[in-house]
Amino acid sequence: MDLATLIGLLMGMSLVGYAIFIGAGDQIGAFIDPLSMMIVIGGSIAAVLTSFPLANFLRTGKVLSKAFLHKEQSCQKLINDLVSYAEIARRDGILSLENAIRDADDPFIIQGIQMAVDGTDPELIEAIMNNELEAIAGRHGSGKAVLDAIGKYAPAYGMIGTLVGLVVMLMNMDDPDAIGPGMAVALLTTMYGSIFANMFALPLADKLGIRDDEELMMKTIVIKGVMSIQSGDNPRIVEQKLKTFLPPAMRGESEQEEQE
Repeated sequence: MDLATLIGLLMGMSLVGYAIFIGAGDQIGAFIDPLSMMIVIGGSIAAVLTSFPLANFLRTGKVLSKAFLHKEQSCQKLINDLVSYAEIARRDGILSLENAIRDADDPFIIQGIQMAVDGTDPELIEAIMNNELEAIAGRHGSGKAVLDAIGKYAPAYGMIGTLVGLVVMLMNMDDPDAIGPGMAVALLTTMYGSIFANMFALPLADKLGIRDDEELMMKTIVIKGVMSIQSGDNPRIVEQKLKTFLPPAMRGESEQEEQE
């Protein structure tokens, strides 16, 4: 569970809810309008369905789960695993890795090392793994694009709902007592659109972008590691190559741990 996502959403809803409660008092029900919600949420979904293929829209839920259910991965552990594979290959030969990867839990590592063990051409290994990387980036990108689109269309539909409400209000100008409540209902749609976009859709899209970058970096490390192992590089060289992906502070920490 990604606590930052959960805390952020709960904090945002709590702050807005508290402001409404303090401002409205016993008239809090005035901030609830099902018709306005229908225009914003339904309209945003309709716009997304118009913009994207249905398959992209249906995959959004699965991709969105990465913003909430995320298992933190350690770059340092991944590098250590790849270096240990390099040491085994250097000591016992690359064919010995077939037994070593049986306990690996990353299918991407297994795929790459298995191709190296099978004697696949290095260029072909790199091409296949890079194609897999691009496919993953494409799937993640389509999910993020749907949320970005919702964040773009929700405020627009909020404005459309407000305009509809204003037209209805102006049609009833002969009743001065109805102008105030009518204006409030009209403005609610704009508020819903802004909340839906800026509290949910856009922040979740940004979180998915960060998770995508993290996963692509991890898989890039795997590709570089597999190619180094396949070429027979010294384990220390493999380690130095892969450590370039770590921030300088983390490189220093890993070196201290090794010395200890």
